[in-house]
Amino acid sequence: MCRNVLRVRCFTTATLQCENATRQNWGKNMSQGEGLGASKARKQRNGLGFALGIGLTLVIALAAKYLAGLPFLSIMGQLVIAILIGILWRATIGVPDQIVAGTNFSSKKLLRLGIILLGMRLNLMDIVHAGPKVFLIAVIVIIFAISVVYGLARLFKVEKRLGILTACGTAICGAAAVVAISPQIKAKDEETAIGAAMVAILGTIFTLLYTFLYPLLGLTQNGYGIFAGATLHEIAHVIAAAAPGGDGAVDMAVIVKLTRVALLVPVAILIGIWASRAEQREKGNSTKLSWRTIPIPWFILGFLIVSGINSLGIISADIASGIVTLAYMLIAMAMAGLGLNVDLVAFRRLGMTSFAAGLIGSVLLSGLGFALVHLLGLA
Repeated sequence: MCRNVLRVRCFTTATLQCENATRQNWGKNMSQGEGLGASKARKQRNGLGFALGIGLTLVIALAAKYLAGLPFLSIMGQLVIAILIGILWRATIGVPDQIVAGTNFSSKKLLRLGIILLGMRLNLMDIVHAGPKVFLIAVIVIIFAISVVYGLARLFKVEKRLGILTACGTAICGAAAVVAISPQIKAKDEETAIGAAMVAILGTIFTLLYTFLYPLLGLTQNGYGIFAGATLHEIAHVIAAAAPGGDGAVDMAVIVKLTRVALLVPVAILIGIWASRAEQREKGNSTKLSWRTIPIPWFILGFLIVSGINSLGIISADIASGIVTLAYMLIAMAMAGLGLNVDLVAFRRLGMTSFAAGLIGSVLLSGLGFALVHLLGLA
C-alpha cells in the first residue's frame, strides 16, 4: 500500500515538473519570439527614419535649387540656401530623433561623394594655359586670406575650428572649402554650417559691391576677371560679379577661381598636419608625425583624380555637366543635413564674430587682389 502511494506521489511530482518545464520553455520561446519581433520592428522603424532623413535633405536641396534660380537669390547659390532652410526647419518644425541618422548620412557620406564628383568641373589644362602669374596670384591670395582671417578670428575670440573654417572658405572656394576642410580639424556640425553660411553671405555682399564698383575700377576685361576670380568666395559669386565685364571677364574669372580650387588639396593636407600636431601638443604628446599618420583627405584626392580624368578630354561636355549638377545636388543635401543640426541660438552666438573677422579679411583681400593685378601688369 505504501509503495503504491509512493509511486503515485512520484508520478505526480514528475508530471508537475514536466508541466513546469514545458511552461518555462514555452514562455522562453514566446519571449524570444516577442524579442525577435520587437527587434525586427525596431529595425524597420530605424530604416524608415533613416530614409526619411535622407529624403528631407533631398527635398530641402531641391527647394534650394529652385530658389537659387530666382533673380536675387541666385547670387547666394543653392548651397547656402540649403543650409539656411535647414537651420530654419530645425528652429520652427524641429528634427525628430528617428531621422537624425539619415540627415547625418547626408552631411557626411554624401558630402564626400559630392566633393569627389565636383572635380569634374576642374580642367587642369586651363590652369596650365593661364600662366604662372595667375598661379602666383592664387597662391599669394590663399596664404594671405588664411593668415589674416584666422588671425582676426582669434583676435575676436572666435573658436579655433570655426576661425580656420572661415579663413579657408574665404581663401579658397567658399562653402565647398569649409565642408572639405571640416573633417581635417574635427569640426562640429554647427561650426561647419555656420562657417559655410557666413562665408557665403560675405561673398554675396562683395558680389553686389563689385558689380557697382566695376565702372570705377578702370580695369580691362581680363584684369577685372582676374581681380574677381582671385578675391571672391564662391564660383557662383565670381560668375555673377564678373558678368558686367563681359564674356572675357567671366572666362578669366572662372579660370583664376578654379586655380584656387585646385589648391584645396595641398591646403587640406597641410591644415590636417597642423591640426594633428596641435592636438598632440594639447595632449602632451611629443611624438613626431610620421608620413603614415599624416591625415590625408582621401575624398579630396578623389576630387583631384576626377579633375585629372576631366582634363584628359575623354568625358563629353554634356556628361561632365550632368556629373557637376549631381555633385552640387549631393553637396546641397549635405548642407541641408548640416543646417538641420544647427541650433539657431548657436548660430547667432558664434556667427557674428566669425562674420566680422571674415568681413574685415575680405576687405583686405580685395585690396590685395587689386594691387596684385596692377603689380603683375595684368590690369
